[in-house]
Amino acid sequence: METNQKTSFFQSGTAKIIMVGLLTLILLIPLEFVKGLIKERAQRQQEVVEEINDKWGRHVYLYGPMLKVPYTVYEEESLIDEKTKQVVTKRSPKTEYAYFFPEELKSDIKVNTEEKSRNNYQSVIFKSDINIKGSFIKPDISNRDIPSENMQWDKASIIIRTNNIKGIKGEVSINFGSNKYTFEPVAINNGKDSTSSLATLPIDAGALLQNNTAPFTMAISYNGSRNIAFVPVGKITEASMVSNWHSPSFGGNFLPENKTITEKGFTADWKISYLNRPFPQQHFDGLPDLSEFSFNVDFMIPVDQYLQNERASKYGFLVIGLTFLIFFLIQAISKISIHIFQYTMIGLALIMFYTLLISITEHSSFTLAYIIAGCSVVAMIGLYSISILKNIKFPVFIAASLSALYTFIYVIIQLENYALLVGSIGLFLILGAVMYFSRKIDWGTN
Repeated sequence: METNQKTSFFQSGTAKIIMVGLLTLILLIPLEFVKGLIKERAQRQQEVVEEINDKWGRHVYLYGPMLKVPYTVYEEESLIDEKTKQVVTKRSPKTEYAYFFPEELKSDIKVNTEEKSRNNYQSVIFKSDINIKGSFIKPDISNRDIPSENMQWDKASIIIRTNNIKGIKGEVSINFGSNKYTFEPVAINNGKDSTSSLATLPIDAGALLQNNTAPFTMAISYNGSRNIAFVPVGKITEASMVSNWHSPSFGGNFLPENKTITEKGFTADWKISYLNRPFPQQHFDGLPDLSEFSFNVDFMIPVDQYLQNERASKYGFLVIGLTFLIFFLIQAISKISIHIFQYTMIGLALIMFYTLLISITEHSSFTLAYIIAGCSVVAMIGLYSISILKNIKFPVFIAASLSALYTFIYVIIQLENYALLVGSIGLFLILGAVMYFSRKIDWGTN
């Protein structure tokens, strides 16, 4: 009697549900290995992209031009004269630097992008031509406790800050009327600042600003990647950007006032007043790091293939669980016995979908890879279920259900803003369908 009771339990629907549930949990182990493979390939892509960008040119960051003027300050030190034993004051001169931003700054930026490939991996690189014009005015330092004779206007220089000296193409110079001044790289004695400086040789800013204003023009070309950013140092900063990139991402501290995006590229315009930013036009205590106040454009592939594969693999548990549930309901309705080994083969076929998807994606588009992998797995499970269920009606239903499930997941992956909403509604409808088809099953006899 004890043997009969044990046999009866293991043949019951409860025992079968427990075994299928345990098998579903066990199959999560190879599914995690697949997720690890996707992450490994994504990391390898990142390494290749970094290598391409390092050789071509990294992201572009431009901060300037600015007028740098040395001035003299005197430090007083009280000393005791050893002979007279009286306190004397010693004044030691020290050179400090003042930085003055331009009154007007207008930039015309043209960015030509292309996708560079290596071993199935892609990176977005670009060539940029930046034409800048504007003007400096004679600084008003009356509110500073600095005598005018201490300002060394004849030893001034024009500087710009940038991070991508390697990507600069050709000469960089600035024109004031008929005078041309060439920039040279200079060192920065600040370990916290990752940028580099370009500066002209000393110029006579007093003569330059003798008419109270000095208009200038300059041009600079970069090879870069990922993004391009500018700090609005003008009292009024205007910038216009034109590019052939079809999916830009505008970021930073300021968004464009006008933008137009098409499949052939985009145009964007910024206009920023000094009242819109939390830093002044003059700096006497060193030049600060203003990168957090920049406006920038990212040239990134919106959703790369590995991110799409990772999002697809997150639904692996759902696909395995619902497929097993369909087979179990068919088993309960048709009274056809399905062995746990057959469930295992079906589960492994479902996991093979993700390995097919990642491998085919690296040689084609994600959509094509998804179609090929999905059709292959649906065909395999459909043909295998014919031998299990001994008819054509249930295998056709299984193939149709799997196709609908894979289509549903593909739609969720493509959606970004509405993925959660569509996914929640879809799962609610699936649960309702399962409840409907299982409502008349007598679980006591299964």
